Amino acid sequence: MRVAVVTGPEAVELREEPMPRVGPDEILVEVGATGLCTMERRLYLGEKRFYPVAPGHEVAGRVAEVGAAVDGLPGSPRVGDTVTVDLLSRCGTCAACRRGRSAMCKAPQGGALSDGTVSFGAGLSDGVVVKARQAYPTGAAPIEHAAMGEPVACVVHSLRLGGLRAGDRVAVIGAGYMGRLHLALAKARGAGPVGLIDVSAERLAEAEAAGAAWAATPQDAPARGGKQDLVFVTAGAPGALETAIELCDDGGTVVLYGAFAKDLRSEVAPDAIHHHELSIVGVYSQEPEDWQEAAALIASGVLAADLDALVTARFPLTDVTEALKLAATTPVYRVLVSPQ
Repeated sequence: MRVAVVTGPEAVELREEPMPRVGPDEILVEVGATGLCTMERRLYLGEKRFYPVAPGHEVAGRVAEVGAAVDGLPGSPRVGDTVTVDLLSRCGTCAACRRGRSAMCKAPQGGALSDGTVSFGAGLSDGVVVKARQAYPTGAAPIEHAAMGEPVACVVHSLRLGGLRAGDRVAVIGAGYMGRLHLALAKARGAGPVGLIDVSAERLAEAEAAGAAWAATPQDAPARGGKQDLVFVTAGAPGALETAIELCDDGGTVVLYGAFAKDLRSEVAPDAIHHHELSIVGVYSQEPEDWQEAAALIASGVLAADLDALVTARFPLTDVTEALKLAATTPVYRVLVSPQ
């Protein structure tokens, strides 16, 4: 089978790799579509120098083979099912996993191709083998929607840890792909008015067209949106935390979802957090219960219009270099790569 390997900055090649064997508790998934996210962008641009590497972890496809130990088990994926695939390895035995916080698994992540090349998903390929428990059927949903299972699961995780309740007033800082998914899922969960904040006039207009109750720049957000119960920061820009705290009403919660520069520092008044009973929550990745909800939401079709709007471009696997270049150098929502 073919698998895309990033060998250096702006250097990508398609390699031939033996089709992986299916273990007793595993399944083989013929990849139908793979999304390109921040990890792939950083690898392609050389911002994350770890080469050679086989990336691609936002994967969906059709089950082609099922291991003997899980074949026919009620609820287990069956041959022919369309599934969204969790390619995060979880050891199940470290302190984080034992506490039910497997998103923070302390075991080394990733695998390897047959020649030793590091694999971070290796979903830019013709097929992947995964534990059956880490594949979630998405019914009759389009394969492009199923390929968004991982980011949708991440947002489910964000809303869960943030404690979103029906009727909550919500603001989302960052109107990119993850910000728009927060908008879509918060609305689906029954949130009250949901507003988006960004510096891009074009993205703010697109957010309003997608159903945001209001949209504003960071400077205009307090006057435009007023106080909020929950503020999700999906773009870790300087000043974002301060804006989020300013927007929080008494008893409100700030969820830090987007990555920040490691050397960025913010000044926060502890007394304001104390007197107004504010909470600041860090959120990273996803966990199995988030995948279950994400797959069910995708299968239900409730997010269909939102997910359709977030597909910026599609490329065949043979044009993976062009796909990575577009995703890395142009403002996009999601670029999808398909073996066909």
